[in-house]
Amino acid sequence: MAHIIVLGNEKGGSGKSTTAMHVATALSRLGQIVGGLDLDLRQRSFGRYIENRQNTISKRSLDLPCPLLMELPNIDPADVGPDENIYDLRLSAAVAELEARCDFIVIDCPGSHTRLSQVAHSLADTLITPMNDSFVDFDLLGRVDAETNEVKGPSVYSEMVWHARQLRARAGLNPIDWIVVRNRLGAQEMHNKRKVGQALQALSERIGFRVAPGFSERVIFRELFPTGMTLLDLRELGVDRLNVSNLAARQELRELMRSLNLPGVSVDF
Repeated sequence: MAHIIVLGNEKGGSGKSTTAMHVATALSRLGQIVGGLDLDLRQRSFGRYIENRQNTISKRSLDLPCPLLMELPNIDPADVGPDENIYDLRLSAAVAELEARCDFIVIDCPGSHTRLSQVAHSLADTLITPMNDSFVDFDLLGRVDAETNEVKGPSVYSEMVWHARQLRARAGLNPIDWIVVRNRLGAQEMHNKRKVGQALQALSERIGFRVAPGFSERVIFRELFPTGMTLLDLRELGVDRLNVSNLAARQELRELMRSLNLPGVSVDF
């Protein structure tokens, strides 16, 4: 069975697609066969990223691994039973096909609550929730007291993850390993960083997730998207000497991959 990694957060702009692509490409470069599914059927940032990579590899004749992009198959509504949901069937069919071919499946969810996203969370062996390091993003995970900064309880997204965990438990599946990834950590905003970190620690102990550092705000992430390349592919693009920012970004990716603690993966890039 393939190990399923789901990127989820009901807030857009948190870095889900960028994180999904770098995790998927890192696994591919480590010798794993990786399938990709983009459940944001309108924007398709993750899907477009993989397609851009496929085009660059073809045009430049590069010898680079690439995740296998799977589209959700169409299903005839006439084949959908009275107690079945067509989106459930489309997602199940795509996952079943990738499981027969892949070691890992990376699923990128939209930045909103959808049926597809809800079902995908129940399939997750590993759930990665990128968030910008602010209380605006934290609000989807938990509620805090404005005066004391005390965590008052879980919020809407955490409740959805809890529901997914319940579904997996009833099905006899292993628990979800949930990692909240702190993206865009501000080097100068120490007070805010500390307060968000304290709130995350308190909430993690309450509802059960791990916290990992993610990616800082860097121009290179926006520059890489059109080519479909990642931080790990710069030398193949002709960048012989990495600058300080690029080296720091690679280290952030290395630390993230180690934090995920994925089965059978030794991070050696």
